[in-house]
Amino acid sequence: MTARGSIAALMTCMAAAGAATPAVADSVPVGVPLDAVKTTLGVDTPRLATGVPVPIVGAPEAPRFHKGEMLPTPLLPVLPIGTELGKTLVTSPVPNLLGAPETDGEGSLEAPATDLLARTPGLVVGGLLTMPDASNSGVPNLKAPELGLIAPELTGAPEALVGLALPR
Repeated sequence: MTARGSIAALMTCMAAAGAATPAVADSVPVGVPLDAVKTTLGVDTPRLATGVPVPIVGAPEAPRFHKGEMLPTPLLPVLPIGTELGKTLVTSPVPNLLGAPETDGEGSLEAPATDLLARTPGLVVGGLLTMPDASNSGVPNLKAPELGLIAPELTGAPEALVGLALPR
């Protein structure tokens, strides 16, 4: 096999590996079955369809070392977690909307899909010892302990639309 042939085989294998990567779904659509309630109670039931979010964990923040500190900051890294809140649709029959059976309509509540980003809490710890001190024969000095918590975050913008459809 020539060098050109081996490079072509390598590129073909890389392309096949990239094509074989499974697609990651942001949310899994789910229809909630309420037909049993309709048959049991004999009333019209709402229809409900939503999406179950599939969280995707990102790369943690790299710890940073600061001059004069023995431990990195943050000691416990923060993990970003992203997901999509799936589209949710709830529709329900609304009987006698205007006082007459011929005006029966359908009410709906729709929440479009929205992105949601969360970050786990992190931990910042300052050690009891300083870096080795040359003026103290290379022995580290004692210092007051430090402990801090990086607050968790939740970022998103969910919204909802309320609608009413009348028969034509």
